[in-house]
Amino acid sequence: MATPFINQGSLNRVRVSIIVPQYPYLNIPSNYMGKNFASVNFEGNFDEMIETATGAVTSPEPYVMATVTCDLLRSQSLAAAWLAQAQLISDLGPLVVYSDSSTFGPITLDTAVLRQCEPGVFDGMNVVVRLTIRGVMYANLNLWAGI
Repeated sequence: MATPFINQGSLNRVRVSIIVPQYPYLNIPSNYMGKNFASVNFEGNFDEMIETATGAVTSPEPYVMATVTCDLLRSQSLAAAWLAQAQLISDLGPLVVYSDSSTFGPITLDTAVLRQCEPGVFDGMNVVVRLTIRGVMYANLNLWAGI
């Protein structure tokens, strides 16, 4: 009998990147990031269950909001470029986040905006500028099939 073990895969930290197609000078490859790299968090539910007298009715959401956080290195000019972008226009348009695993596909956000740019502590010990980006991820695309 074969062993029940399966290959667990691996993670590649240098694969992490954030791509901003409308502003390519804002693209963030992993070598511009702090140790925490980037994270994506979805806000709200992908689906609702509306309780009835005898069960529930589902109501899939057509989109969910997502927040991307990224630690940029203040010691590199890309962090200053993001702050300059905030001063010009904080609307970014579409955004693509690549994870640390080739088996976990990219996450595309539409109508992304730069919510926060936190330069951090200027003490010679903290190199991170934290970005917070928020955008729309369309979900439940099969909802549109019946239209």
